[in-house]
Amino acid sequence: MTSGDTTRTDLVLSGVPEGFDALILADALIDASRAGGPGAILHVARDDRRLDALEQGLAFFAPDVRVISFPAWDTVPYDRIGPNAEIVAKRVTALAKLALAGGKEPTIVLTTVNAILQRVPPRTFIKQSLRPLAAGQRVDRSKLIERLEQAGFTRSSSVMEPGEYAVRGGIVDVFPPGRQNPVRLDFFGDTLESIKAFEAQSQRTTKPVQKLVLMPISEAAHGDAAIAEFRRRYVANLLHDTAG
Repeated sequence: MTSGDTTRTDLVLSGVPEGFDALILADALIDASRAGGPGAILHVARDDRRLDALEQGLAFFAPDVRVISFPAWDTVPYDRIGPNAEIVAKRVTALAKLALAGGKEPTIVLTTVNAILQRVPPRTFIKQSLRPLAAGQRVDRSKLIERLEQAGFTRSSSVMEPGEYAVRGGIVDVFPPGRQNPVRLDFFGDTLESIKAFEAQSQRTTKPVQKLVLMPISEAAHGDAAIAEFRRRYVANLLHDTAG
């Protein structure tokens, strides 16, 4: 299809056997990158089972290709229970990667029909919620704890699951999205002396972490400002419906 000076070619593939589609996606991304295209493909899978299978297939056929997986919640919006913490962490990690992506690295974004139909927070919200940390950096510990609360983290006695944090003296344990293990922040006054990963079961530190980017554990804003904004909009919509 030709429009002005721009030539666009639409390629439709049907009846591709399951398992072979991962190879086709990888080849299509490589061809698009070589042709000077955007170097990014969005693939909408049928459900979470196909999403997991595609992710495993791409890891086999194209281990060097960057794959961002964006699953759907395991609950419906406005349900009485919240979605699984690991699913939320995976979604927030995907949103953060997309918000910070410069478009230079070839990327395949995998999602599902249910996930793509669900509203997500704006890119500016994700960017503003990110907090880079490094050893030797001056950090106000009380403000960091307040930031964790506003980002949707839950305080607990010991950190076991994503989205939890614990405070013991000058030590702050936190399990942020995007990591396999939680991290321990060791403070001396307002100086972050060290960042170390630790095992959730044994609570023993394993290896130092040079840099860390704290991401929110929730896709919705928390804190007093968010509550006040919700109340303001709720009253405005209620008055509008009453007037109508």
